[in-house]
Amino acid sequence: MLLPLTHGKTELIEVVRITDPARHLGSQDLVGDTAAIWAGDQAQQALSLIADLPGGELYRCFLPGWGIRAHDSTDQLFEIAFCFRCHGARVWGPDLPVEQQAQTFDAQSPAAMELLRRFRSCLPD
Repeated sequence: MLLPLTHGKTELIEVVRITDPARHLGSQDLVGDTAAIWAGDQAQQALSLIADLPGGELYRCFLPGWGIRAHDSTDQLFEIAFCFRCHGARVWGPDLPVEQQAQTFDAQSPAAMELLRRFRSCLPD
């Protein structure tokens, strides 16, 4: 998956549990509840998993359940919403090229399965 150029500045990632997936069909940003904060190595590992997501065939639903907000020390850099059902991702960020705003990924790939496992581990038992 293509990450925004600013991904190299990421210091922490806010893991977001999306509460209203249908809202993201035409939304301008990511909305949901913060489930965890990943910093340092944990944030870099997550970005590596996302960068390693291979392209996939897009289905039509786009009802994302999880997302991230990437931050540097002072600002939010970008946001990504992931739909593991339709293999779609929506990326928001300043000066982001149009071709990067909607992407696909193989939700059955090892990187996607590990990313989803990490997202789910943020939920209380």
